[in-house]
Amino acid sequence: MLNFLKYVLATIVGLLVFFFISILLLFAIAAASASSDEVTVAENSVLELKLDKPIMERDPENPFAELGFSFGSLSSSDGLDQIKAAIRRAKTDDNVKGIFLNMIFVDAGMAKLEEIRNELIDFKESGKFVVSYTDVSTEKAYYLSSVADKIYLNPMGTIEFNGMSSEMFFFKRMLDKLNIEAQIFKVGTYKSAVEPFFLEEASDANREQLNSFLNSINNYQLQNIAEARGVEVAELKNVQDNLLVRDPADAKEYKLITDIGYFDEAISYMKSNMGMAEDDKLELVQLSKYKKVKDNVEVSTSRNRIAVVYAEGDIVDGEGDEGNIGSRRFTDALRKARMDENVKAVVLRISSPGGSALASDVIWREIQLTKKEKPVIASMSDYAASGGYYLAMGCDTIVAHPNTITGSIGVFGVIPNIQGFLNEKLGITVDHVSTGNFSEQPTITRPMTEQEKEIVQNQIDQIYETFTSKAAQGRGMNQDQLKEYASGRVWSGVEAEQRNLIDVYGGLETAIAIAAKKANIEDDYRLKAMPERKSFFNNLFSDFGAQTKEQSIKAELGELYPYYKLYKKVGDMQGAQARMPYDLTLQ
Repeated sequence: MLNFLKYVLATIVGLLVFFFISILLLFAIAAASASSDEVTVAENSVLELKLDKPIMERDPENPFAELGFSFGSLSSSDGLDQIKAAIRRAKTDDNVKGIFLNMIFVDAGMAKLEEIRNELIDFKESGKFVVSYTDVSTEKAYYLSSVADKIYLNPMGTIEFNGMSSEMFFFKRMLDKLNIEAQIFKVGTYKSAVEPFFLEEASDANREQLNSFLNSINNYQLQNIAEARGVEVAELKNVQDNLLVRDPADAKEYKLITDIGYFDEAISYMKSNMGMAEDDKLELVQLSKYKKVKDNVEVSTSRNRIAVVYAEGDIVDGEGDEGNIGSRRFTDALRKARMDENVKAVVLRISSPGGSALASDVIWREIQLTKKEKPVIASMSDYAASGGYYLAMGCDTIVAHPNTITGSIGVFGVIPNIQGFLNEKLGITVDHVSTGNFSEQPTITRPMTEQEKEIVQNQIDQIYETFTSKAAQGRGMNQDQLKEYASGRVWSGVEAEQRNLIDVYGGLETAIAIAAKKANIEDDYRLKAMPERKSFFNNLFSDFGAQTKEQSIKAELGELYPYYKLYKKVGDMQGAQARMPYDLTLQ
């Protein structure tokens, strides 16, 4: 009877799996058919950009996207590469008369916003319009909208325009209540990643660096907004500091917007601008559709390649996955680029707060080997901090935006002691039997001895010496001079350029142009994106359960989800860390 039930259950499970796979295959066939259809754009169309998904460096691969289906993270983001490509395509597309920014918030880092904003400015040189409409606008969304010819704000809407801030959480009291001791090892006065575990508020050094780079980024963006809106920087700073924009009338008075109006009024303006009648239908083309339109430009047939290696996320040991920078996967990609005779130069596109010091060094070594054979240019996106900067510092040239967060040259480690938690809170005691004086190391079930602490701190010191030595070599400084800018301190791109931590302002295209020039292939190359991605179905079946679980947790926790992610990230840290001092959220 038991065997019979086992066979019945196995049959049911098999049928369910077969059913699930069959449904997926049907969707895949339908999606493939939809994606193979040539997308055409009607005359007098407008490209509508909502940008309501997180913006990553590369567009996710999901054959079901056109059917409206998403699986985990596979279609929950837009790619910066495709957003920029769509804006460029629209500039020369005779059927597209303008761009409509229909945004409330934009989930992207400051450097990604900079690249999109620059594309919009370039788009306007075609003589076509950019119109913005919003009910409620965050400061990031407004930074994009500020380049528009007409900016509409709902009569009951608001614009956030009050400057930048960074909010930090400290866990010392919680750890004290749990009777858990954080044993801290670090190098660098400004290396404040460990402060939440032993302080109750930010240190003076941390406040100093935060004030410095936040004001640097804010001032840079105010200059750009002032230029776009025809307002003095001092006037905008006064508006920010005193929160003078509190309703739509204020926004118009201080020239942040051009019109107080509803969505339909923005549509009517665009129709009028295009010479259409009021009762004509305006074709708004969504990004998801327009990014499939065939480019008008002639496709190069050159054998020469510039490999663009996208390094986005935390730096981790081993293979990693699509959401981080695994040392094995990225060294393999760099090695392939180095050994490919058709690849004449490499651009390393970095958007990373850092991570494992070991993994960073493993990838750095492969960069050095590649640099001996062909140019390697770093393009720093939202941030290239700590381990992220470790990757950039050995490249031939470092390109970054003025609002790219960079530096944080420092190292830290945390080993918790949970003996008090086990003894006092759970009533658990732990005993040890060892064959040597250090057989237990590392252990979290007792306090470390002074000798054990000294050993770990020496290891951290040695990693810091290696970090600063290699950074100094890469930047053409002596080590003592480099250390003046290290000590774990975070800089804006403006501050980094002043200290020779970067070479050139610009985005990915600037880095590609530099790579082409150094390789003597300026007008004769194609791009090759790396590392190679897993197929959609490999991604789907490898992490479908994990993604489903993650989405459920996110839905359940709501606004507390970022702190759960922080807890998970701390739990995943192994070994010494070359990581930005905190998870930085500018608001």
